[in-house]
Amino acid sequence: MLEFLRIQNLALIQDLEMEFAPGLNVLTGESGAGKSFVLRALDFILGEKLQPDMVRSGRDKARVEAIFVLPEGDYILKREIVAQTGRSRLYLNDSLTSQDKVRSLKNRLIIHTSQHSQQKLLSPGFHQQILDGFLGKTLLTDRDDLLQRAREIRTQKQDLLQKSKDLQEQREFLEHQAEVIDKAAPRACEEEELEQKKFELRNQAQTHRNVQSALDIMHNPESPLLENIHSLQHALEQLSGIVHDFQGYAEQLEDIRQFFTDLDASLKQQPSPGESEQELEAIEYRLFELSRLQRQLNRSMPEILNLKEEISANLSFLDRCVLEIKDLESREQAVTKDLQQTVEALNRGREEAAASLTEQLRRELLSLGFSKDVQVAFTFKPTEIYPGVFEQRARLMWVPNPGQPAQPLDKIASGGELSRFLLALVGLLGAENLPALLFDEVDSGIGGLILGQVGRRISELADKQQIILITHWPQLAANAGRHFHVHKEVLDRETYTRCRQLSPGEIQEELARMAGGGEQGRIVADQLLEQKQGV
Repeated sequence: MLEFLRIQNLALIQDLEMEFAPGLNVLTGESGAGKSFVLRALDFILGEKLQPDMVRSGRDKARVEAIFVLPEGDYILKREIVAQTGRSRLYLNDSLTSQDKVRSLKNRLIIHTSQHSQQKLLSPGFHQQILDGFLGKTLLTDRDDLLQRAREIRTQKQDLLQKSKDLQEQREFLEHQAEVIDKAAPRACEEEELEQKKFELRNQAQTHRNVQSALDIMHNPESPLLENIHSLQHALEQLSGIVHDFQGYAEQLEDIRQFFTDLDASLKQQPSPGESEQELEAIEYRLFELSRLQRQLNRSMPEILNLKEEISANLSFLDRCVLEIKDLESREQAVTKDLQQTVEALNRGREEAAASLTEQLRRELLSLGFSKDVQVAFTFKPTEIYPGVFEQRARLMWVPNPGQPAQPLDKIASGGELSRFLLALVGLLGAENLPALLFDEVDSGIGGLILGQVGRRISELADKQQIILITHWPQLAANAGRHFHVHKEVLDRETYTRCRQLSPGEIQEELARMAGGGEQGRIVADQLLEQKQGV
């Protein structure tokens, strides 16, 4: 419902606030008082354009604010228009938003009937919603569930087909890559292991060279070190027998000779590198192969190993994909068959509901002043909701006079008729959660008994739905739960449009004025208020 509306500097309005109530809210006032400005303000804040000349003379900008209360929470709207540029800014819950966003919300906030406005009533989607409201939810729920399942299966199938197609186009390339990888046959961590082995072999070779060099020195054929030490020791022993001072040297040399003898034995015990050179060459060649593989595939070794698994998985997928696609096709056919049967039942239900609803609607229209010859009918257009499954979508049409072809509702001759048509239509909806309804021409061209019937239908509808009614008839205004009076006022040679909520005494005076004034007007006003209290 619309809870609050504030308008500043729009046309003749300087600053106007209105707090609306659930049920029936009525705006009355003399013709030209400015009630249309309130409607323009509502249209503006709900996304419609407004010309910059609508900004009050001498003001920089106009502003409209509104609060709508919905089951899921409040919507606070504010919109401004700058007089100089005509540019406007729109806010939703204190955040800048777009006109498209607010327009998308409009049909949930308010339905405004007039001869020249775009209405939710005129939307075929709304007609379908109304008709389906008389079907119950089982068929619609079943259709939605089956449609969702069919679409999910179809999406899976299309994804498989596309992936299969892409892989099939790459199959030759994938097989070539697999062949290259298999030929090289890399292993996880192989490069690290080879580098470590290469390091060890090189150390072994260097060790062997150093051992051999030491042995060569000690066993040099031309001057063998051990033999020379032995000869020197013998000479010193002989010399010490003559010169005792050399006895110590001879003894020390024995220790040196023993040291070199032990060293020689240790060197000879060092293992031979065997085939280290050939093994090292093999390792170098293997590392070269792995490096060439990485350059060829432009990937690191971990990526190549993952690629091998990926290629294997993709080729395996291609082999089993045909069976998976056939399984999905079989499931899709089964769900589509169930969907087809459900939609056929839904189509039959809609046709049956349309016959009953149009008859009820016709009786409502007759009671609201339409010609006795008026006819209404639903036309159906097949719409493909899934490949091969066609749903009959409804649109409400009317025949205003005998001999004329059926016409869409936007061809209704007047805003008053359109308003009463909406009144008849929503009056048939029991639990429908409709937005606020704004009627500004519902009483156009009627009077007498029809006016009374329109008033009763509005009152019945207001018991379950907020209605904002602009009227010149006291018979309708008397039913208001909240009554606003719109009037002009001239102060200091400036004209202002004012609006205020009337007290009970002021309501009686306004109804009397609307009834023609004078004593007769007061009598009519008293009768209308007594009737309301009696109800």
